[in-house]
Amino acid sequence: MIPEEESPPGGEADADGGLPLLLLPCDGGSVRKGCDPLAQTQRSKLQHRRARINQQINKEMRMRAGAENLFRATNNHKVKETVALELSYVNSNLQLLKEELEELNSCMDVYQNDSDSISVPMVPLGLKETKELDWAEPLKEMIWEHYGEDGALYESEIKDLVELRQAMRTPSRNEAGLELLMEYYSQLYFLDNRFFPPNKNLGIFFHWYDSLTGVPSHQRALAFEKGSVLFNIGALHTQIGARQDRTTLQGVDCAIEAFQKASGAFNYLKENFSNAPSLDMSAASLNMLVRLMIAQVQECVFEKVILLGAQSDFLACLQLAQEAARVEEVYSLVYQTMTQPHVKDYVPFSWTTMVHVKSEHFKALSHCYAAMALCDCPPASDVDLPEHEKAFLQFHVTPPQGPDVRLLLQDQEERRKLGKAHLRKAIMRHEEAMRIHSLCKILRKMDILQEVLCFAHKRSLGKYSEIDHEEDFFETADAPDIHPKTHQRPEIKSPNFSKVKVTDIFHRLGPLSVFSAKNKWLPPRTVRLVRGESGFGFTLRGDSPVLIAGVIAGGCAADAGLKEGDYIVSINGKDCKWSKHAEVVQLLKVAGDEGADVGVITLQYSEGQSVVDKKSSAMGPGVAGGGGSSSLLKSNKENCRKTLMQSKGASSLLAWGKRSKRSKNSSSSSSYSLPFSAMGDNELAC
Repeated sequence: MIPEEESPPGGEADADGGLPLLLLPCDGGSVRKGCDPLAQTQRSKLQHRRARINQQINKEMRMRAGAENLFRATNNHKVKETVALELSYVNSNLQLLKEELEELNSCMDVYQNDSDSISVPMVPLGLKETKELDWAEPLKEMIWEHYGEDGALYESEIKDLVELRQAMRTPSRNEAGLELLMEYYSQLYFLDNRFFPPNKNLGIFFHWYDSLTGVPSHQRALAFEKGSVLFNIGALHTQIGARQDRTTLQGVDCAIEAFQKASGAFNYLKENFSNAPSLDMSAASLNMLVRLMIAQVQECVFEKVILLGAQSDFLACLQLAQEAARVEEVYSLVYQTMTQPHVKDYVPFSWTTMVHVKSEHFKALSHCYAAMALCDCPPASDVDLPEHEKAFLQFHVTPPQGPDVRLLLQDQEERRKLGKAHLRKAIMRHEEAMRIHSLCKILRKMDILQEVLCFAHKRSLGKYSEIDHEEDFFETADAPDIHPKTHQRPEIKSPNFSKVKVTDIFHRLGPLSVFSAKNKWLPPRTVRLVRGESGFGFTLRGDSPVLIAGVIAGGCAADAGLKEGDYIVSINGKDCKWSKHAEVVQLLKVAGDEGADVGVITLQYSEGQSVVDKKSSAMGPGVAGGGGSSSLLKSNKENCRKTLMQSKGASSLLAWGKRSKRSKNSSSSSSYSLPFSAMGDNELAC
């Protein structure tokens, strides 16, 4: 399946970072490719600068570590002074690089849409950078030692894996880029099962840089690779959401969907990944990111209500005011999260300031729309008055001073007084938002945000001057806060791994139910089978691979050395790991009286139990082999395939700190739609 691209193959460059590279699918290879890393677009330049700063930070940190070790080791006073001076230079360089990276992370305008319309910019995340990885030698060694095959025969598969990982480093900013990341993420499931045994590591170090600080981290655990890719899935969703044109209903809906999926990716990572080596994947940081994405969803919901509603209607204005109050509430929660000790020194100051500005801005908007409802909308008719009264009773956190609600809504002068109080509070909040905005050097360069704040401030000032009378001698009362309320609550959408179907790159090694890193077996052996008068003398069960369920004592199979529980992996040189029961029977039938060379393996378990002992509860009584191929055709099947059912909770999905416990009596297929789901309980007939 070739995914949809924002620009046709061979067409114009994608606005996010390069030409979409599409190749025809090769043997087991992926059709999804990343962007051209040499394409000089705004986003690619940003990522190149991020990679360069990450490398410089890595270099400076190595120098600092060496200097600190020397400072602790030496007793020479002059050497200590020289090292201390060098450390001050290194720390100064690190601080400058940190500030440069912070400014880079604050370049939100690059990720916004190219529309001429003015809208509040959203906060996107840059992708985590990683180093190139050499899979070849460790995988070849594992294939030779564990699977007993020549690793050189799998160079094509290793090349596909290397190309897939290289491509996922530069995903396009669209659905194709997300599918690319999800495909690699799914392939890591197969790699984990095939090449990472519980008590051994391959000696591969996975290097990733922190998304915000650029500090490098590395681990041997494949879970670190999975977590980093999942983080980039969430980050790419934020970039897709930020680029939407939110002046249209379609753009707002797309932005809501993208930010909800981003929150789901970060939340899934937080719940399933522990002991993170980098700060961006710590529980505190991920919790902050989830709340930030939810706040941005709520902001998009507010914009959607503006596009749908009539602002001259009393109830519509009340709804807008409450929606704005809800946005202010969630951004206030994000600001509190960002100012906590574990997050405060990590999050860019421009992000914290932006969130604080938005909190004040939307609080001002809530009071502004409340004033518009009271001053611009005509009093309700007798028919509509009960509905308006009911809505207004639930509008304020505390009842406003003055007459009761019914009298207030019917008296134009009382409405003007309360509206004036709301406008006064709106202007104060607008001015506070502009003051906070002016404190951040990076935000001062963001013209769009400044235009939005100035426009809203001028609108409130203009409205206030319209309703302010010279003969007003009463003191304007303090307007009560507005009760936050929304008609569409944000939804945290976990990643849907079933959306992208992938094929195990190393499927030639055989079904995962048998040929996995957790299983051990005796070296493969080849036996010569010649059919006797009463047949071959054994029974078969199951598919992929076919199991020898029973061997008749004194028969041809027993004399040749076949054992109960052996798996047939080849017949006369033909690979049979993925062969169906009927196909194996046919190959034996074709061999006839001349006999056949049958390759088999004997699976071993750490508990010392044989395969048949393990599967005795799931097997019925065997059918003795008598009349040659006819007895094989009548034999029962054992290794039935099981359907992967989608789990309803994250707890049953792949655990980050633990290996998933897969059923030992189930066979795997080379193609899965849900590589992280639990096995089904009911076996399917093979």
